[in-house]
Amino acid sequence: AGAVRLVLEEGRTQAAVARDLGVNESMVGYWVKQARVDAGKGPPGSLTSAEREELAALRKQVRVLEMERAILKKAAAFFAKENA
Repeated sequence: AGAVRLVLEEGRTQAAVARDLGVNESMVGYWVKQARVDAGKGPPGSLTSAEREELAALRKQVRVLEMERAILKKAAAFFAKENA
C-alpha cells in the first residue's frame, strides 16, 4: 500500500520505488495496476481484489461440491447393488 501511495500520490516512478524497496519493478507495476482497478479506474472487465477473492472461494466450493457429488453417486450405486 505504501509503494502504491508513493507512485500514485507522490508521483515517484515505479522504478525508483522498486529500487528503494528492493523488489522487482514489475511487482510494483502490478500493485499499482491492481490499486487502479480496485479504485474503479482499470480497464473494462478487470477484476477487483474482492472479486478475485470471491472467485477463488467459489472455485474452491465448486471443487468440494463436485467431490461430494462423486461420493454420493458411488454410495447410491453401492446401495442399489445391495438392494438388488
